[in-house]
Amino acid sequence: MVKTLLLQSKQNFSLQNYPSRLLESAVNELAKLPGIGRKTALRMALHLLKCQPAEVEAFGNAIIKMRREIIFCRECSNISDQELCSICANPKRDKGLVCIVEDIRDVLAIENTGQYLGVYHVLGGIISPMEGIGPQDLNIEPMIARMGSGDIHEVILALPTTIEGDTTGFYLYRKLTSFSVTVSAIARGISTGNELEHTDEVTLGRSILNRTLYESSLSGKSTR
Repeated sequence: MVKTLLLQSKQNFSLQNYPSRLLESAVNELAKLPGIGRKTALRMALHLLKCQPAEVEAFGNAIIKMRREIIFCRECSNISDQELCSICANPKRDKGLVCIVEDIRDVLAIENTGQYLGVYHVLGGIISPMEGIGPQDLNIEPMIARMGSGDIHEVILALPTTIEGDTTGFYLYRKLTSFSVTVSAIARGISTGNELEHTDEVTLGRSILNRTLYESSLSGKSTR
């Protein structure tokens, strides 16, 4: 009975008559954002209505400008305002140490630890047959091209501790064995099933510093 009432309430809310089609349109668009339900979207829309027009215009223009002008770094595929991101362009970073991550959120998480001084390669996802994502859908070939330069001495696989993350890591490891490069993986201080972005900075920083050879991680033995 309770579930039926909750379902009816939810349906009634979704069929709610808005006093303005413009408000309804704004709510519909805001509700498309991840983690934003229609109630939250309505609160956000009403908040924007209370703001000064200049504030709302600045908000909207910032979103539009971000979408139109942000580009991807030609070296690592990180987001950037320039052809090279600030990390790849930094002469103090170790260009021979490359950390491979799933997406840009992982770059931000690792950078927040302050423990890593190398560069990155953003895959743009992980292999997931259930979602129809294969190796050809990821930034793997550009990574292989970077390996061909001969300047890279170590690659760190900093991927989610999930089945998909492990599958992607093993695929990359097989690809990298043809190069004279050390392949390591972040230490398993991160709980299985966790995303890097949800791991606290201390744990993530230690997992980078205490990384192990990837080959050893396959057998569960550490050589570092």
